[in-house]
Amino acid sequence: MSGSTSMVFTHTCDSTRLLALMLQNLGLRAIPISGQMSQAKRLGALNKFKAGECSILICTDVASRGLDIPSVDMVINYDIPANSKDYIHRVGRTARAGRSEVAISLLNQYELEWFIQIEKLIGKMLPEFPAQEEEVLLLLERVTEAKRKSQMKVKEAGGGYVSGKKGLYRSFLR
Repeated sequence: MSGSTSMVFTHTCDSTRLLALMLQNLGLRAIPISGQMSQAKRLGALNKFKAGECSILICTDVASRGLDIPSVDMVINYDIPANSKDYIHRVGRTARAGRSEVAISLLNQYELEWFIQIEKLIGKMLPEFPAQEEEVLLLLERVTEAKRKSQMKVKEAGGGYVSGKKGLYRSFLR
C-alpha cells in the first residue's frame, strides 16, 4: 500500500527498534515509538508520523490508546496481543471518523490460541490473506540482509540481539 500510513504493533520496545531499523534498511520511512524513549523523543516520533515525514510507526500497545492520530490506513499486528481487547484498540486505529481500512495480523503457532480468542470476541472468523510463496521468497534475501544489518546496529549501540518472528503461521485481514 504505497503512499499509505501504517502502524505496526509489537510486544516489546526492543522489537520496535529492530523493526524500524529493518524497514529503514529496506528503504521505507519507519520510526519507532516506545516507553524506553524519552517523552521528547516519543513526541518527536509521533509528530514526524503525523506530519507524513515517516509513513510507518512501529509501536507497542502504549500507542493503541490515547494518542491523537487522525488517519491510519493500515494496522499490522506483528505480534498478536495476549489480551483480545487490545486487538480491538489496535485495529480501531484504522476506523477513525467512520473509515474502514486494512488490518493484517501475522501469526506463529504460539499465538494461534490468542488469535482464536480474538475471533470469538469479535464474533467472526477473519479471512486468511493469500500470500504467494514465490513472491515471499523473492523478498526473503533482502529482508534477511536488512535484519542482519539491523541486529548489528542494535548490538553496536549497546543492545543485545533482538529476535523477530522465526516463522509465520498465517496472515489474516481484519
